Amino acid sequence: MSDDELFGRDEEFAALAALIDGLPKAGGALVVRGAPGIGKSALLARAARQAELSGVTVLTASGVEAESQLPFVGLYQLTRTMLDQVPGLPPVQAEALLGAFGLAEPSPTGRAPQLFMIALATLDLLGEAAGQAPVLLVVDDAQWLDAPTVGVLAFIARRLGSEPLGMLFGIRDGHTTGLDALALRELRLRPLTRTEAGALLDAVEPQLEPPLRHRVLDAAAGNPLALIELPAALRERGATAEALTSSAIPLTSRLEQAFASRLLNLPSEACSVLLVAASDDEGELGEVLAAASILAGTDLSPESLSPALAIGLVTADEHRIRFCHPLVRSAVLQTASLAERLAAHRALATVLDGQPDRQTWHRAAASDRRDESVAMQLDLTAARAEARGASAVALAALERSMALGENPARKGKRLLKAAELALELGRTDQAAALLQLSEPLERDVLERARAVLLSEGLELDVSTSIPRLHLLIATAEEAAAAGDPELALRLLRAAARRCWWSDPGRALRERVVAAAERLPVPELHPDLIFVLVGATPLERGATVIERFERLERQGGFDALAASTLGTAATMMGGYDHAAGFLRHAAAGLRAQGRLGLLAQTLVSLSFTSAHIVDWESGLPSVAEAIRLAEENAQPRWLTGALIAKAHFSAVLGDVETAQTVIEQAERQALAVASPSNLAFIQITRGVIGLAAGRHAEAFACVWRVFDPTDPAHHPYLQTIAISTLAEAAVSDEERALARKALSRLDESAATTTARLIRANLGLAHALLADDEDAEASFRSALALDLSRDPFTRARLLLAYGIWLRRRRRVMESRAPLRIAKGSFASLGAQPWHERACQELRSAGEGGAQSMSSDWDVLTPQELQIAQLASTGLSNREIAQQLYLSHRTIGAHLYRIYPKLGITSRGQLRDKLQLGGW
Repeated sequence: MSDDELFGRDEEFAALAALIDGLPKAGGALVVRGAPGIGKSALLARAARQAELSGVTVLTASGVEAESQLPFVGLYQLTRTMLDQVPGLPPVQAEALLGAFGLAEPSPTGRAPQLFMIALATLDLLGEAAGQAPVLLVVDDAQWLDAPTVGVLAFIARRLGSEPLGMLFGIRDGHTTGLDALALRELRLRPLTRTEAGALLDAVEPQLEPPLRHRVLDAAAGNPLALIELPAALRERGATAEALTSSAIPLTSRLEQAFASRLLNLPSEACSVLLVAASDDEGELGEVLAAASILAGTDLSPESLSPALAIGLVTADEHRIRFCHPLVRSAVLQTASLAERLAAHRALATVLDGQPDRQTWHRAAASDRRDESVAMQLDLTAARAEARGASAVALAALERSMALGENPARKGKRLLKAAELALELGRTDQAAALLQLSEPLERDVLERARAVLLSEGLELDVSTSIPRLHLLIATAEEAAAAGDPELALRLLRAAARRCWWSDPGRALRERVVAAAERLPVPELHPDLIFVLVGATPLERGATVIERFERLERQGGFDALAASTLGTAATMMGGYDHAAGFLRHAAAGLRAQGRLGLLAQTLVSLSFTSAHIVDWESGLPSVAEAIRLAEENAQPRWLTGALIAKAHFSAVLGDVETAQTVIEQAERQALAVASPSNLAFIQITRGVIGLAAGRHAEAFACVWRVFDPTDPAHHPYLQTIAISTLAEAAVSDEERALARKALSRLDESAATTTARLIRANLGLAHALLADDEDAEASFRSALALDLSRDPFTRARLLLAYGIWLRRRRRVMESRAPLRIAKGSFASLGAQPWHERACQELRSAGEGGAQSMSSDWDVLTPQELQIAQLASTGLSNREIAQQLYLSHRTIGAHLYRIYPKLGITSRGQLRDKLQLGGW
């Protein structure tokens, strides 16, 4: 790399300098993209020097293609000078980060560290350094970074905010990376103009003959590296240099040939060292010389590298060899024969005792035929990578293992494991292809069961398929007979989920439950409860509620169990039970760094909070669920979070936002099949219609959930939708349809004790009753336990007050209307509050109750941070929960205090109490 490559790049460098100059106040990220040799590396190196002169801590790394399958090697490059600070991190973070680098013993729980926990540890490590001086990460050739490192850097890039932390990435044209989805600011390096190129060429080759100068300018096409390297190559090759200037050959290939021409006259010992260094993933001088000695058949010293150093192909110090440009590495490899490249990898494998993963990858690279022993070593490498939280690297190791393996039985196991990893990584197409390849191979009973379960995770059509249900049940029974009841229960859970999506008939649903109840698992097993809920949410509702109550008293369940229980409670309308389970799950999943599952849990918590209008926890949950679902590329859960946001917006009176968000959710839902989401969208559209006073529109939307011919039809969510349908039913025809739907639900839900379902049915009966039965229906509904569903109770009181007033019982109407008005005000349900005020005025009682609150000025994320800070948590503890840096938390609090008219953390608690929280 030469400063000559920066010729004509003053404008581009100014963009990098501006980012560096702004670091003391705010972070930022910039991608420098361009063709090989266009000047990316030189520009990044100059930026790094400029930053260091400005007092910025600069951390560098460079991607190497040979290293792309080694987990976290890029991250280790970046942070290796800071590892002495790792013990100062919270223990769970320190353990995760050191475990990722293979510097700590495996977790005693046997659970692999989550990538997000490793990323949070890195963010905190960098944040601490940024507290002393701004920090700049400079990553060249980022297209060749290992996938786990890219994941960590993407996590950090999303959270730069006000942190004095900058990131510069160099990426070669034509390569996609995991950073692309972030839409980071990009600087694309253009070729030099003809005038600029001529000036650069004259500066580096002032004596070049005019004909040769003209050929170089044409061949280089404005590429600085080509302008520097081609003249010497053309002079050396003379009449044979046509390939170097032919426009039919890509410039990258011509540059590789130019570098290759400089290899021709090197001694064989230097060529051996260069070939080993080009094949190596570390460039560590001692190991390169040891392997090159094996290759050359004689001991080589550092002196053997001198000829290559003299002509500028590499640089070296006492520790490491570095190529002056990635194209030099490519040229060395292209010049060598296949046999020579295989021998270089074989020599490296020989000297890498004590480094099993690197040794195995080189043995695999040295294999020119199938070798089961190497394949088995790759299996172990995959297991170690998975244990370190690097599933992408584990998958790559298994793919290479399958290519080298000879044993058909092991190949089937490898394909199945690889498919499971691909699904875990969200690579559904790859998982499906791997699963299909495994089908012709011999598999035992449990492997067949795992394949069926895996195919269920890949299934895009989530509607009920009767043959599919029979397959799941039969496979579960086979797995149980083979001694794996847990696998059998997971298969039945999948079957129950299909039953919940679309009713296959009671007989088949009961068969799913019977198969689950025959398994030797505890009756409080979360997956067993999920099966009962999914297959028989109304028929076994009372049984499930009783088990929920026992579990709540008993406690002691982990985050995964709590997530399963909370989701099950949400599915059956047991929102009063769901909230506790889901909050417990969210706390545990945060601590474990399982942000994919956390996003799913927060969506369920958002639905729960939306339906009981608990905006204190609901609005922050919705905002975080949206952020995490977008970050984790979880479209189905993003749809769910958007539905919850639209529901909240409607209830709180922001109809315009609700309409915009539900339309966005509907577009998402059409791309990702999910009957429950389609049903929830129509229910939410009904709530929006009610909030806007458009009752006919509301009824038409919600009725789709009850219409068996409609894609949004959902047999169990009708118990959630019935109260909205009844409130929207105004015309005689609508009321008649709603009564028929209510009658069917009375029969199917007769045995359930879920409070929300009983409350919804009670409200619907009161709203739809004939005059002679109405008062009894209202009194019966009000006698229910509605303490955990204040919104339903307030709607019931409003409807009762309206009914009384319209029957000229004005004095009696005021009490329920007054209570409803106060409840709606405290809940923030503005449209219903306005109706209650209007009805009270019609009943002769004036005065409006303000619904404004100091907390309305906070964003959902600020509200969440304020709530956590008010409990006494430190900035660092809040940051660990929300996967942000503690400095970002401090910046949020700095903005929160003046918004609330306070000056200290202690005042937050008082403010919360004054707000009635």
